[in-house]
Amino acid sequence: MSAGAEGPHRPRASAYEGERYETRAIHAGQDHDPTTGAIIPPLYMTSTYVQEGAGQHAGYDYSRTDNPTRRNLEVQLAALDSADHGIAFSSGMAATSTLLQTLEPGDHVICVNDVYGGTYRLFRKVLERHAGLSFTFLSLRDIAELEAAFTPATQLVWLETPTNPMLNVVDIAVVAAAAHARGARLCVDNTFATSYLQQPLALGADVVSYSTTKYFGGHSDVVGGALVLDDDELAGELCFLQNAIGAVPGPMDCWLVTRGVKTLAVRMDRHCSNALAVARMLEERADVREVRYPGLESHPQYEVAQRQMRSGGGMISFLPAGGVERAREVIRRTSFFRLAESLGGVESLIELPGAMTHQTLEGSPLEVPAELIRLSVGIEHVEDLLRDLAGALDATALLAEEAASGAAGA
Repeated sequence: MSAGAEGPHRPRASAYEGERYETRAIHAGQDHDPTTGAIIPPLYMTSTYVQEGAGQHAGYDYSRTDNPTRRNLEVQLAALDSADHGIAFSSGMAATSTLLQTLEPGDHVICVNDVYGGTYRLFRKVLERHAGLSFTFLSLRDIAELEAAFTPATQLVWLETPTNPMLNVVDIAVVAAAAHARGARLCVDNTFATSYLQQPLALGADVVSYSTTKYFGGHSDVVGGALVLDDDELAGELCFLQNAIGAVPGPMDCWLVTRGVKTLAVRMDRHCSNALAVARMLEERADVREVRYPGLESHPQYEVAQRQMRSGGGMISFLPAGGVERAREVIRRTSFFRLAESLGGVESLIELPGAMTHQTLEGSPLEVPAELIRLSVGIEHVEDLLRDLAGALDATALLAEEAASGAAGA
């Protein structure tokens, strides 16, 4: 089967766009097994396929190239963005790397300057050195600054919104218009929002990137990534690279993400309601200097978030009074908020990005505040989460007072 083509068992994912999101999440790419009637599609744990003759087969010859379980996931993910194509990878970084492989040495990329540490590491420490690409990092919220950054070599704008870890929100439609006016593509990393809260393709993006490890999988038990898009030619090139590079997810990984997606809408509603309650609690505390959550009216891009997001999401970042010493104590003292990297699982997580997920930014212009705490708010009972986090803050309040006294004395 040619890359990007429609097979007999793979309708264009946009064929599901007549149904509501929650229905597509459960039914797109999930036809029952015609042989047995099993309502859950089989898990195809196979590396190769018997052929009737040389090159004569039922659409599959080798599972790096294609696998029915992976196909089911790709159709499901594409349908959720009302896209024509979904392409699955072994991780979010594999998806990012593969998209950047479509560029040529000498090409220029504009990237949001509050970006996941792994993305910055890939761009600056791998692709800049080994692929001959150049990168400019900007807030993407100042349209004049953005327009001035384009060069004749600019081929791609890379955007996260909300950003990781500062939870800044960028107007996708404005950035898309600026990119297209200069002949560049826009890719939006939509991992924090997911397609349930935000639809970047509908706002003008050309490609949407996901770490399916996070909310799509939803249970902290699988690693994966995906790209979704409408452009047939680009999809064909990406499918070629998917096969040629080989960073594909195994069938069990695909099956786990597929299962997670079916409950995504229900889970995201709880993530969002819990996060809003936690953010409001933090905002009311005198010993918290700043709270970053797109669902709060105090967020500097609140109006943009209201326009392009269904809700504020499940991620919060905040700066406690008392500096990094207190922040380190807070993250040690929570019980339900487990100290761990990653996000988007049913359980709540807490971390210090500057020392963990974004340590690679240390010493760079994109370095995050050392005392910044990032929360991935899970779906536990909200009262337990509020009590847990408030208790950790209360237990470390003396550190905040001592820091304040020291600053006053100075």
